[in-house]
Formats: sequence, C-alpha cells, structure tokens
Amino acid sequence: MKIVLGIGNPGFQYQYTKHNIGFDAIDCVVEKLKLFPKTKFNAVYYEYTTDKGEKVLFIKPQNFVNLSGEVLIKFVKYYKVDIHDILIISDDLDHDVGVIKLKAKGSSGGHNGLKSIEHVLNSKEYKRIKVGISNDKSMDTASYVLSRFSQEDREIINNSLNLVKNIIMEWINGITFCRLQDKYNKSC
Repeated sequence: MKIVLGIGNPGFQYQYTKHNIGFDAIDCVVEKLKLFPKTKFNAVYYEYTTDKGEKVLFIKPQNFVNLSGEVLIKFVKYYKVDIHDILIISDDLDHDVGVIKLKAKGSSGGHNGLKSIEHVLNSKEYKRIKVGISNDKSMDTASYVLSRFSQEDREIINNSLNLVKNIIMEWINGITFCRLQDKYNKSC
C-alpha cells in the first residue's frame, strides 16, 4: 500500500493559495482517475487500486499545514504503511515558481508541514515532491504563502502540476523513486 499526501490548508479561503500546492496536486490526480472523496481521521482521502492490485490512498488533511503529520500518522498506523511507501507533495519557497524537485530524504527546509511529518515519523527519510513557489522577501512569509499566484505564475504552476501528476502516476505504478529523480531532477 502507498500513501500520497498533499500538504495544504482546508477551507475555501485557502483554495489555490501558494501553500496549497499539495492539495492542488492531489486534485489533479484524483480528477484524472475519477475518484470520489471519503473522509476519515480528519482528512479527505481517495482510494485507488493500481493495475497490479496495489492500493493507494491520496490524502488531503483537513487540519492546518503545521499539523499535517497528525493526519498522516493515523493513516500510517491504521493501514500499517511502510515509510518508504509514503510520498508527500509540498510547496517550496527556495525554488522559482513551478520548479519541481524530487527528494528521497532531507530536512524540512523550514516548512512547518514537513516538520510535522518528520516529527510523527521520527525520520527525515520519506519521499517528497517539492514545487517551487519562489519567495517575496518584501512580504511576511505567512502572508506570502497564503496569497494566490498571479495569472502568469498560475499558468506556470498548472503546467508543473500536470508534470507532478505524471510523476505520481509513474510512482504508484511501480517506477522507482530513484529512477524518477534521475528522470526529473537529473540527479540521483
């Protein structure tokens, strides 16, 4: 079994904000797969079974970003999911808008959602796809990540989300993460 969790904030006021890239990515995948939402453990989630019979859960926590780990750990324990079968999608202030970076391990980079996940997993060795949202140093970081993209940047993000959707589909269908890193990062 695999888990793909998108980090974001619940509620209409946060929809399409920079901090909700993870939710946007999940929405792209579940729309492609025509999946219907369910609720459990304070999350909206979707179930999918691959052609090889492996079950995949796509999860959007319904608490705030900094509590993402609380939702993840409930699913991990309930379904007994191995840490190597977890993929997290998040925004990244350190990369230009739309730049995608696949990482098999590493620090949170100051991202509170990733900090929460590291805390509950007691590990930094989980897979993640980070999508660049850039950074505006003239703004407070919290205000910046909770703002929406310009129309020009939204087009870039939409293209990136299509690529993220393809990466997720390849991973859940058995392509190794290292191979995906090599393909999309040009480093492994």
